[in-house]
Amino acid sequence: MSTMTNLNKRRTILVIEDDPGHAELIIRGLSSQESQEKIQLLNDGEKAVQFLFNEYNHDDQSVHHQIGLILLDLRLPRIDGLEILKRLKQTPHYRLIPVVILSTSTNRNDIQSAYDNYANSYLIKPASFEKFNSILKDVHNYWMHWNQTMLN
Repeated sequence: MSTMTNLNKRRTILVIEDDPGHAELIIRGLSSQESQEKIQLLNDGEKAVQFLFNEYNHDDQSVHHQIGLILLDLRLPRIDGLEILKRLKQTPHYRLIPVVILSTSTNRNDIQSAYDNYANSYLIKPASFEKFNSILKDVHNYWMHWNQTMLN
């Protein structure tokens, strides 16, 4: 497939976040980037695992196969973010997709566990909207535009 064809594909940013306020901030921040990516929100760990690993239940296979970035909270209902991260990085299809942890936890054990399980980045959610939006802009630009991967 040519590079031009790859550039024309609309990639998806998968947001796995259970807090409705944080999810809204993330979606607003990403939507304000005026980019072409789709944003898919899943609000608990079990739904995320079903979406990612049960291909039979997908309404839109193109979303599933074009994930370019995963923003993952650690504290999720039913299946926690670390378990999702482990499964993603153990699966060849998902291994190369960047996974950025967005968490309120500053616990060193959480940070170490995330990196031990091959998180690409660990970011603390800031309290202010402006700082949160700034971080999302930088994350979006870095992972979706500046960083070169096998997915580009």
